Amino acid sequence: MTEYKWPLMKNTITLGDRFELAKFVLTSDKFTQGKKVEQFERAWSDWLGAKHSLFVTSGSTANFLLVASVMEKYGLKKGDKVLVPACTWVTNINPIFQLGLKPVFCDVNLVNYTFSLDHMRKLAEKHDIKMIFVTHLLGHSAYTKVYNEIFPNAIIIDDVCESHGCEYVPGKKVGSDSVGATFSFYFGHHMSTVEGGMISTNDTRLYDLMKMKRSHGMSRVSGAAHVYSALYPEIDPSFLFVTDGYNFRNTELGAVLGLSQLKRLDSFIETRRRNHSMFVDIMRKHTDKFHEVYNNEGNSSFCFPFIAKKIEYRQKLLDKFTEYGVEYRPIVGGNLLKQPYLRNYKAKVPNADILHSNGIYIGNNQFVNENDMYWLENILGEL
Repeated sequence: MTEYKWPLMKNTITLGDRFELAKFVLTSDKFTQGKKVEQFERAWSDWLGAKHSLFVTSGSTANFLLVASVMEKYGLKKGDKVLVPACTWVTNINPIFQLGLKPVFCDVNLVNYTFSLDHMRKLAEKHDIKMIFVTHLLGHSAYTKVYNEIFPNAIIIDDVCESHGCEYVPGKKVGSDSVGATFSFYFGHHMSTVEGGMISTNDTRLYDLMKMKRSHGMSRVSGAAHVYSALYPEIDPSFLFVTDGYNFRNTELGAVLGLSQLKRLDSFIETRRRNHSMFVDIMRKHTDKFHEVYNNEGNSSFCFPFIAKKIEYRQKLLDKFTEYGVEYRPIVGGNLLKQPYLRNYKAKVPNADILHSNGIYIGNNQFVNENDMYWLENILGEL
């Protein structure tokens, strides 16, 4: 079996990160959510440019908690329609129907792999969309302000899962001015807390609601705990539940890792952008076989995507990657409407079909260097 020479991702947790974690373990007697989590949340808010942030167990639970809280705050009802992309990761879609909302699937484009504006405009004529759950896919920002023009009455929330630091407006990070934006710190993403996620918002009321829902719905974690205690004096304020909730709290250990890695995140992003620029130059030589890759301004490249113009080109590329030990994956979930559990949903999404059948990606990260890019160029030359 060929040993991988180009893995999807290498371990971001350095010896320095481990030392910080070991020092904390040896000097602390509390490992459940506490002061380190609060410190990490403040540091993330400062880095992003948002008012509030909430550290949770994963990017997936971040999505669920955000959707549930937006439903409650804005009075969305079961059956209300939510626009979602046909190609994304499943945890962007799952909370929609798990919470009783109705997903409306929109095709994507082949420039930044987010919503197709043409399809979006057609759907606007047919559906009363209450909310749009945007995915900023593969490290590229979506056209959020244009979506707001097409659906002026819709609530827009952002899944920035794998796209930390991407920019829609130069100098302004995606998620910094969102109703709510989610991020993942899974092993394979820009920085890692092993497992973990974050929700950021500028809405203090929404933040307070999410904070309670993160901890079973308990009012004692709320900034308005004294108000709730006065409203319900017959209930002990230690265990006063004013909303439904979950246990999505993360640990002090994850926060220690997050604080250590956050110091290097900007340099990680800079390296990923530099690599992506080289990748764009390489792919310009192969537009006879692959769709053009664009150097979207403000990207925070997650990976190198290859979208073949014919299925046989994709297969030849896979054979080469297998031969040389390059690890690859499909373009996230592909066309999600082809997935067994979503086949009851119907929509014509030709671009998502192309990504599904003709697309793959390989890893881009802060460990990829110019030698790797030269090697990749030679592999493509062999096609």
